[in-house]
Amino acid sequence: MHAVQNKKTGSARQAVPEPRIIKKYPNRRLYDTDTSTYITLAEVKHLVMDSEVFVVRDAKTNEDLTRSILLQIILEAEAGGAPMFTEAVLANIIRFYGNAMQGFMGTYLEKNVQAFMDLQARMREQSKGLTPEMLTQLMNVQSPMMQALMGSYVEQSRNMFVQMQEQMQKQTEQMLGALGLKR
Repeated sequence: MHAVQNKKTGSARQAVPEPRIIKKYPNRRLYDTDTSTYITLAEVKHLVMDSEVFVVRDAKTNEDLTRSILLQIILEAEAGGAPMFTEAVLANIIRFYGNAMQGFMGTYLEKNVQAFMDLQARMREQSKGLTPEMLTQLMNVQSPMMQALMGSYVEQSRNMFVQMQEQMQKQTEQMLGALGLKR
């Protein structure tokens, strides 16, 4: 771990863990430099699940391959078992690549996934002390309620996104008008 120092005040902030380095070799093997052992993609997934901070680097070029490895984990998870994304969702995500809204979509997804993770953590905290049977009963009762809550949340997010689009459209038209480039 290393402390991050504030450049303006000189004071140290909370320690930030050094990322665990995983090297990817040309033979597609992954080498964990912390444990000095080769690891599998499944073991990298465990690092993700355990919230370990890591980076995957090409052993020759030192290029950051972390995103590629994370996408590979998602691809394997989607191919086996119950997929999280429908074909329609995947097609819509693909359509955003190269679109002017691509950056906004990435931020939108990131913030919404984080909000969902925060909600999940709060629910986990509130359910501490419940037996597995009690938790199952609670989830059976809450499932329809949670679906309704999520539906409401999704609708609010959609409305906010539409409002943001409309506001951006108005601002763009105003800017073009100010430049004498009306549409």
